Amino acid sequence: MDDHIIIHDIDNILDERGSRYGKFIDQAKISQSLQATLRHANNSWDKMQPDQREALEMIACKLGRIVNGDPDYIDSWDDIAGYAKLVADRLRGVVR
Repeated sequence: MDDHIIIHDIDNILDERGSRYGKFIDQAKISQSLQATLRHANNSWDKMQPDQREALEMIACKLGRIVNGDPDYIDSWDDIAGYAKLVADRLRGVVR
């Protein structure tokens, strides 16, 4: 595949994401702030399993996208529920 075509495709994807989620720099600031709050809120962070930490960080990312971009984009809400369900399922003995 031609490098020019790949770059063009990536640019199209980034433009689409920007119209959905807002400017990446702004979304990143929100997401990173939420993640820092989670990591430093109390000492339970260190007691969490990797999937719990990752789920919370991904949820923070999705929250950043929602508040910075399109709050009516259903996939963002479904993603939040999905990350929480993965952890809840694992705690119930169902590992995916």
